[in-house]
Amino acid sequence: MEGCLINDHKCQKKLYERYYGYALKVVFRYIYRYEKATDVVNDAFVKIFRSFKKFECPERENLEKIWMGWMKRIMINTAIDELRRSNMLPEIGGLPDHIWEVQDKSQAADAKILYKELIAKVKNLPPSYRAAFNMYIIDGYSHQEISEKLGISVGTSKSNLAKARMQLKNFLDKDLQEADICSL
Repeated sequence: MEGCLINDHKCQKKLYERYYGYALKVVFRYIYRYEKATDVVNDAFVKIFRSFKKFECPERENLEKIWMGWMKRIMINTAIDELRRSNMLPEIGGLPDHIWEVQDKSQAADAKILYKELIAKVKNLPPSYRAAFNMYIIDGYSHQEISEKLGISVGTSKSNLAKARMQLKNFLDKDLQEADICSL
């Protein structure tokens, strides 16, 4: 990381290659067209490299954790900026299967499948509900932060989250009913 502070292009390339898959997964929760998501990831990495001097890590033993949180926030903010520019129109598309490959091989295959299924259900939500769900549930933003980032009221953020949860519950209930019918 020290090389990135002095704009060493080799270090930047290594950092980019190491975290590209993670960054794409973060962005893809907001932007569903693969080509657009890769553009957003690249834009976010440009922001990261330009503002690398702002990254602070007082605890060296937690460097990776702090770095990934900082990077994740920039990825999310860049994706939200893109959604705002495109009036939060729903994105359509999918990721190639290699994107879902887990770098930590200790993660169970079932967890990977469940994650893909959840993201597929979240993709079916209206854009405003999807944004609130992703930001609050998955990325840990407060309703106040969501309100400020999306230019909506706190009440609208809470309402959108409640409606997203209800729709996801309905999607899952429907899937369970279909599974019960198929098992008869």
